Amino acid sequence: MNLLESSGLAILRQIDPETSHALALKGLNSGLLPLPGPITSPRLGTMMADLPLLNPVGLAAGFDKNATAVAKLSRAGFGFIEVGAATPLPQDGNPKPRLFRLKEDRAAINRFGFNNDGMTAIAARLEQRKRGPVPVGLNLGANKTSQNRAADFARVLATCGPHVDFATVNVSSPNTEKLRDLQGPAALAALLEGVMEARASLQVPIPVFLKIAPDLNEDELAAIAEVALSSRLSGIIATNTTLSREGLKSAHKGEAGGLSGAPVFEKSTRTLAKLSQLTQGQLPLIGVGGISSAEEAYAKIRAGACAVQLYTAMVYHGLSLAARIAKGLDRLLTRDGYANVAEAVGTDRDRWL
Repeated sequence: MNLLESSGLAILRQIDPETSHALALKGLNSGLLPLPGPITSPRLGTMMADLPLLNPVGLAAGFDKNATAVAKLSRAGFGFIEVGAATPLPQDGNPKPRLFRLKEDRAAINRFGFNNDGMTAIAARLEQRKRGPVPVGLNLGANKTSQNRAADFARVLATCGPHVDFATVNVSSPNTEKLRDLQGPAALAALLEGVMEARASLQVPIPVFLKIAPDLNEDELAAIAEVALSSRLSGIIATNTTLSREGLKSAHKGEAGGLSGAPVFEKSTRTLAKLSQLTQGQLPLIGVGGISSAEEAYAKIRAGACAVQLYTAMVYHGLSLAARIAKGLDRLLTRDGYANVAEAVGTDRDRWL
């Protein structure tokens, strides 16, 4: 982390978290922050479903909700980025304050509730982007007031799908009432049927992933794995934020919403490993939750992930964390004698089961 970035982070951490986030996006778009450009090597280059990646370190949804910083983020060292979540209609989300730093826990709690500009505005921005070697995906959401939330996901995909490289069905956010109910087998199968019909109608069908919660028991995970395999999904993202508050120290630990960051690492990695066991390599898995170092990204990969995503750790370690993790992964793969990151996937899965 250079002096400019560390000084900027110190200032931003003195400001309300949501305001700080908005300022960070403006700063990124201003061009003041030096960006490393693509980070790759023969060991880091890999595949995520049908998508070639320069490296397996991605940006999770939520950082750039409205696709306003895609060009800059594509040069920040990530192997892929995910924007959104987008809903059919614009919505303000839940009342403020709705984002809380948990400094002592290296974590955050949010209850945004899918605040975004809506699929039409987001699609227009994505249409204007210059396509390059870094895949850009969109997280699909549903409006809070929708009478048919399952149909919302298909609507967003039909509108935005032509302008992105992959999409993620997000039924795991804890901040929209009863949204997680759509993770049940029957509801999920019906929802995915509509989404896959929308995917088939695209001129160029794109990979579709499913993002799940870390708070599922083994029977629920097994049911989701079965539905995912039968629905022709491209992969699963494990995991979203958790409702658990176990072991937290920070003053904001009692706030409602989804917890992300360091405390989620073990729980999300166990979920990932279990999914790897259940799917037996038939579905690519993307590991998310609590990654703040190359070693933690490597642990997710060895637990079964073909790629990983970051978000909360950047609050504490800066945007340059992506490039540092990618370079660190390259060194770890070299140390352990792997010619390619794909060779390391799942090699330490049993440790987490």
